[in-house]
Amino acid sequence: MFRKLKEDIAVVKEKDPAARSSFEILLTYSGLKAVRSYRRAHWFYTHGFYTIARIISQRSRHKTGIEIHPGAQIGKGLFIDHGMGVVIGETTIIGDNCLLYQGVTLGGTGKDKGKRHPTLGNNVMVGAGAKVLGPIEIGDNVKVAANAVVLKPIPANCTAVGVPARVAVRDGVKIEHDLDHVHYPDPTMQDITELRTGMQQLRSEVDTLEHQYEVDHEHLEQLEQLEQKK
Repeated sequence: MFRKLKEDIAVVKEKDPAARSSFEILLTYSGLKAVRSYRRAHWFYTHGFYTIARIISQRSRHKTGIEIHPGAQIGKGLFIDHGMGVVIGETTIIGDNCLLYQGVTLGGTGKDKGKRHPTLGNNVMVGAGAKVLGPIEIGDNVKVAANAVVLKPIPANCTAVGVPARVAVRDGVKIEHDLDHVHYPDPTMQDITELRTGMQQLRSEVDTLEHQYEVDHEHLEQLEQLEQKK
């Protein structure tokens, strides 16, 4: 137990520059408390004591604002930074050394039974407010940008952004723009910009057609006047 606790504290020190001491981390970090409670609840869950497991997880939820279902499978080195509003569903699988920020949801998309929550590989970072939904696989070393909504699998070594999420960087090669979990392109605004550009082109074509119509109409009137004079 103490070895696990030391490892968890070391992970926090490594990933959070605001962490000053082991004592401070132990007493004040809600993510650490939630992960410790999850481990106790998971033990009871895997041994068939489902109600006790849920009681432990719900008490932790009320204390920390982080809800981790005791049936989830979580590897070593998980760090939940800030943590408020994080939800991890029952059939979620999380690899080693992952990082979740506040407001993250690893959830399902309906009332299906069986595997219905995502699987995260190793060294995955999920930014603040991001949602990863459904029984999809997120590869190793993936970064999910803040507020992204991931509905499809993401290959390893990629960065995903937007709603719905799309791959912006793959194996270090930029597909759109470089980014971190805060600064990233807005695909929705890009789509709106493209629509505006298309509308401007259509307006320009309509103006040209209207002008041509006026010219043709004027010529037609002149021809009619000439015929009447004849």
